[in-house]
Amino acid sequence: MDAVIRLAKLADIDSIFKIRTSVRENHLSQHQLTEIGITPEAISQAISETPCAWVAEVSGVAVGFSMADIEDGCVFAVFVLPEFEGYGLGRTLMHKAESFLFQRHQKIWLETAEASRASGFYRNLGWQPVKNLPEGDVRFEKQLIVKRE
Repeated sequence: MDAVIRLAKLADIDSIFKIRTSVRENHLSQHQLTEIGITPEAISQAISETPCAWVAEVSGVAVGFSMADIEDGCVFAVFVLPEFEGYGLGRTLMHKAESFLFQRHQKIWLETAEASRASGFYRNLGWQPVKNLPEGDVRFEKQLIVKRE
């Protein structure tokens, strides 16, 4: 599969919401996202202020995205359409977000449901669980590793 990973543009916002509301796990509707402040306007503002989101495209169609919060040092989102899972797109999107955050932070974090497949995905990428949170969520952290010669 020929996939392209690129910075998200304002024109990608509809696709980002389509992907986010199409996932099997951690599914939220557009209404639920709006209730927690994740709106097209909020994503537009974030993308406009800093290059903080990446899109995976296959044949010119957005099939996944990742997003990071540079101020908080947090991976905010990594989602791939169900029919494109298992091709390494999530791993590549995650790498983009991590690299971006490690430019400003020694330690980065994210939160997800402990019982989710995402929890195992993050562990496989070297993320360490550091705190159990309410409602079955867990906080993961990853430390920047500086290679010395």
